[in-house]
Amino acid sequence: MCSKNFILDWPVEKLKEVKVADALKHPNWNMGKKITVDSATLFSKGLQVIEAHYLFGAEYDNIDIDSSVLAQLGWPDMRLPILTQCHGQTELGSLTFKAPDNVKYPSVDLAYAAGRTGGTMTGVLGAANEKAVEMFIDEKISYLDIFKVVELTSDKHQAELVASPSLEEIIHYDLWAREDAASLQQSVF
Repeated sequence: MCSKNFILDWPVEKLKEVKVADALKHPNWNMGKKITVDSATLFSKGLQVIEAHYLFGAEYDNIDIDSSVLAQLGWPDMRLPILTQCHGQTELGSLTFKAPDNVKYPSVDLAYAAGRTGGTMTGVLGAANEKAVEMFIDEKISYLDIFKVVELTSDKHQAELVASPSLEEIIHYDLWAREDAASLQQSVF
């Protein structure tokens, strides 16, 4: 599903208590604040679903975030395993995969919905998420508000959706989504 984040196994009731420092704790990676928060909200997984659709032409119904594993963990060259063995690094450690909890992480459903809607919606989702994460890091909204901001901005965009946008329209709605997300912090939360 995702790389382990500090709050991944917290019960849903405790998520309202997530602080910026909690969301930025990652035991495996140093990815920068935005991507680390995306890992904590699972927006990173949702965005990867959209990427898989566009990069590989896969239909959304054929893209699952589940417990299956398909990985290439090294180059197809025997020199790497031999080198690894020579340096005593023989264990990979454990990997655990499981499907996301969509109640705790509505980000995945939001991303699937944006992807299926298409057009300018995926850009709006990404821009609203970026602004919401920025506001969370600046302690202007709560962790759970990230999901609300993205959902409200996406819902509002339905009326203005452009199915086959030009570059100018993509840029316009990116800026629009950031402004709308920022206005939600002032008026709703």
